[in-house]
Amino acid sequence: MALPPQTDEARMAALEKAGAARRARAEMKQLLQVGSLTLAEVFERAETDDVIAGTKVAAVISSLPGVGKVKTIRTLEEHNIPDNRRLRGLGVRQKAMLLELFG
Repeated sequence: MALPPQTDEARMAALEKAGAARRARAEMKQLLQVGSLTLAEVFERAETDDVIAGTKVAAVISSLPGVGKVKTIRTLEEHNIPDNRRLRGLGVRQKAMLLELFG
């Protein structure tokens, strides 16, 4: 069944919400790159912030200083973490392992 068309106001509100989420994720990744934010702090923020919790683990790990895409992919493969896993989907052991490696 097709969804009813959105009103212009609803469409604009959705676009603004999506833009705010992108800006928040970009800011978090930038803070990780410069070292102002640690991986442990990101995990802590993900507990309460739905935007941060919805960020892909691969994007967070590759934003860490000295970690590139290849190292990120290898790490996720070695520890059986799917590349599309989000922060909220990580288990306690997976978080502890990532903190041990990159924290």
